[in-house]
Amino acid sequence: MEEMEEELKCPVCGSFYREPIILPCSHNLCQACARNILVQTPDSESPQSRRASGSAVSDYDYLDLDKMSLYSEADSGYGSYGGFASAPTTPCQKSPNGVRVFPPAAPPPPAALAPPPPPRNACLTCPQCHRSLVLDERGLRGFPRNRLLEGVIDRYQQGRAAALRCQLCEKAPKEAAVMCEQCDVFYCDPCRLRCHPPRGPLAKHRLVPPAQGRVSRRLSPRKISTCTDHELENHSMYCVQCKSPVCYQCLEEGKHSSHEVKALGAMWKLHKSQLSQALNGLSDRAKEAKEFLVQLRNMVQQIQENSVEFEACLVAQCDALIDALNRRKAQLLSRVNKEHEHKLKVVRDQISHCTVKLRQTTGLMEYCLEVIKENDPSGFLQISDALIRRVHMTEDQWGKGTLTPRMTTDFDLNLDNAPLLQSIHQLDFVQMKVSSPVPAPPILQLEECCTHNNSATLSWKQPPLSTVQVEGYILELDDGNGGQFREVYVGKETMCTVDGLHFNSTYSARVKAFNKSGVSPYSKTLVLQTSEVAWFSFDPSSAHADIIFSNDNLTVTCNSYDDRVVLGKTGFSKGLHYWELSIDRYDNHPDPAFGVARIDVLKDAMLGKDDKAWAITEGGITKGATVGVLLDLTRRTLTFSINEDQQGPVAFENLEGLFFPAVSLNRNVQVTLHTGLPVPEFYASRSAMP
Repeated sequence: MEEMEEELKCPVCGSFYREPIILPCSHNLCQACARNILVQTPDSESPQSRRASGSAVSDYDYLDLDKMSLYSEADSGYGSYGGFASAPTTPCQKSPNGVRVFPPAAPPPPAALAPPPPPRNACLTCPQCHRSLVLDERGLRGFPRNRLLEGVIDRYQQGRAAALRCQLCEKAPKEAAVMCEQCDVFYCDPCRLRCHPPRGPLAKHRLVPPAQGRVSRRLSPRKISTCTDHELENHSMYCVQCKSPVCYQCLEEGKHSSHEVKALGAMWKLHKSQLSQALNGLSDRAKEAKEFLVQLRNMVQQIQENSVEFEACLVAQCDALIDALNRRKAQLLSRVNKEHEHKLKVVRDQISHCTVKLRQTTGLMEYCLEVIKENDPSGFLQISDALIRRVHMTEDQWGKGTLTPRMTTDFDLNLDNAPLLQSIHQLDFVQMKVSSPVPAPPILQLEECCTHNNSATLSWKQPPLSTVQVEGYILELDDGNGGQFREVYVGKETMCTVDGLHFNSTYSARVKAFNKSGVSPYSKTLVLQTSEVAWFSFDPSSAHADIIFSNDNLTVTCNSYDDRVVLGKTGFSKGLHYWELSIDRYDNHPDPAFGVARIDVLKDAMLGKDDKAWAITEGGITKGATVGVLLDLTRRTLTFSINEDQQGPVAFENLEGLFFPAVSLNRNVQVTLHTGLPVPEFYASRSAMP
């Protein structure tokens, strides 16, 4: 919150705004400060008289070209700072914030010594952007009051106050004991007895504790902003062309009658949304800046460490030489120290510059967040456009190059101790060839990393502040049991899907980047859990051409009277897996076979006719029956069931390798595959037995 304080101070007096008004250039001034810096200008020198007389004085050309006069109906309200005819003779002052301020005009001479002054117009120069403004007949009353800013200042000051003080103590205010809600005054006990006795009309006033009074003050409704042109009317609409709230009389008889207008509440919500979106981008920049400052501070430590290491090496080399070399050693150390100081100075200057910008950015963010909390649509819309522009401008200031170190941490020098003794006075540093640094560790993007069945998809990126060239990445996974890592991908892409992992296993993944200079450190390790059960369908790519698929490849039949083989898409080499096949059609007593097979099993013969398939052929199968297949690769067994009745203890044993679900059938049979099923109870109970 402390960074926001500069946003709440007047550029003229340097104190918190008091009765702030909004200038057409979107900056704010205390009403009293604005009155103090008004400059009186003769009518003959006003922009209007210049235009009427056709004068071509360059000081006012910009007013006609940009149409920035307050007298223009389609006017934005400000113009370029150029001053008036009388301004150069008036010296500028400086406010506590360091901006130029024009003092009030000198008092007119006495009537006896000078002729009556001609009519004068009031002019105002914004002390922040130096735009000159010409006031109309309403004077400062023509500028809207920034009640939104007053509310933010009030909350800020209340938040900083350690204790509420009496408002009637003459010297050292005592701590308040009560607050009168009707008088809106905090009293200590002596002042309450003296100034607010509990009798007469004051007896009906409600006294509350100070803390409760502060809350009630904060929650009290704000005064509704009124139209500057029609002071008795409240703002009800928003003029899109002039970008300001207006009342209904402005629409009927004022200068906004032909302008496009929209509902005040809708535009309030729209501009709040736009400011929030702009703040999101600025918040990301501030976060990057904080990380960048940490990087710079680490660079200071690294430069110091590298300097100590380099000096030690240099001293060791110089001590091995003769006395003449010792004199040269002092010169070389001096150069190293200068390089050291130069690097530190550059980095520290960048830290100082970035810290100032970050403090300003954080202050603007906190101020904008406080503005968003306000519930005054009119007051918000009066400043929302300016705040959105400021947020975008501040975000642009953190553009490319701002968050890049201006200095490296390495000392790119190497001492060559090969020359002979007679060449000692020519001994000097040999400049090392500057090579591109090693890339920074990549960052795994957790929101895009996922697993599906027995495959894992991983995505990564380089750190946002890294500008080092990257030639490729190396992705590594362990074996699912906490074993050694192995390379599974090498290339330039930043996303990779790894298939063929074990089901119900936990894998660790990491990635590193490389270029010509070397390999980066590993990223943080990401732990991935594959699916506990397998979800799969039949595989058209490996099936016999006579197989007919439907129902998203979950249902198969055949157009041949001969048996044809179809495999599942997923292969198993580890774990416990169970799936079922329901008999949808069973005509003329065919002999379908169900089981598992190798990937290169014969596809034009009944399953089990070669040594690459393990299957059951059950003549008692009928339409509507369900065949269950249970593959336990932990025990290396294959078990079958029909309608949840186990068919024998174990059908096959000593299974090892990669197996695919398999079915063989002809045109008289149609089956549907069901996957992702839990282990049946008859096997689960047996597995639980010791």
